[in-house]
Amino acid sequence: MNLPKVSIITVCYQSAATLRQTIESVLAQDYPNLEYWVIDGGSKDDSLSILKDYEGKIHYISEKDQGIYDAMNKGLARVTGEIIGMIGADDFYPANDVISSVVTCFQEKGTDTVYGDIQFVDPISGALVRFWSAGEYQRDNWLWGWMPPHLSFYAKKSVYDEIGPFRTDFTCAGDYDWMLRALYKAKKTAAYLPKTLMTMRNGGTSTASWKHRLVANREDRQAWKDNGLQPYFFTLFLKPVRKIFQLFNSEKKAVSKL
Repeated sequence: MNLPKVSIITVCYQSAATLRQTIESVLAQDYPNLEYWVIDGGSKDDSLSILKDYEGKIHYISEKDQGIYDAMNKGLARVTGEIIGMIGADDFYPANDVISSVVTCFQEKGTDTVYGDIQFVDPISGALVRFWSAGEYQRDNWLWGWMPPHLSFYAKKSVYDEIGPFRTDFTCAGDYDWMLRALYKAKKTAAYLPKTLMTMRNGGTSTASWKHRLVANREDRQAWKDNGLQPYFFTLFLKPVRKIFQLFNSEKKAVSKL
C-alpha cells in the first residue's frame, strides 16, 4: 500500500530546554514516510547545537524571522508531504502511533483535514492540567466559540496550497484565522479522531496569559471581519470560556511522562 508522505513542522526560538524531547518524540513515530522540518528563529541558546546533533535525520534552518507565523510559512514553503502537521518546541507526542493513526483516519474518512484531542501538563511536575476533547466536527460550532486544537490539526498540502499562508500581521490568532478560512469559509471537510494527539506544556505561547488572550480575541474578531464572515454577538466570548470547562473534563487521559 502506498503510504502518503507526512510533513511535520516545528517553529522555535530559544527552546533548547525542551527541543530535544520534541525532536525525539517525532523521530520515535512508527510511521515510515515522515519528513520533519524545524524552523529556528536564530536562537542564541543551544538550540542550533541540538539541531546539528540530528543532521541527516531532520531538516532545519536557523535564521531571523518576523514572528511565529512567518516561521510557519517558511516551513510550509519547504515541506513536500501530502499531509502537514505542526508540533511546538515545548510539546511532544504522547504515543509513537500518533502519525500513523492520523493517516489511517485520512484514508478511512476521505476528508481534507483531521484533528484530535490535546492534553496540557504542568511543565515541572508533568501533572495533567486540562484536557481538550475537541469533539465531532460540525461547521456551525464555529459560531459557538469552537475551534479545533491547532497542534492536533492536520491538513492536506493541497488545502494549504489553496487557502494560502498564515497571516503574519497577527501575533496570536494566525492559526485561528487560517482554520476559519479553510473550514468555515471554504467549507473544507474535517474528521475528528478521538485520540490524544499532543501533549503540551502549560504556559507556552498559546496559553501564556490573559493579556495574550485579549490580544488573541481582538485578532479573532478581525479574522471574521476580514474574511467577510459574521459571527454571533457572543461567539468570541464563548471561545475562552470553553477552556474553563476543559479543566473539569471527565474524559481526562493518562499523561505520558515528561
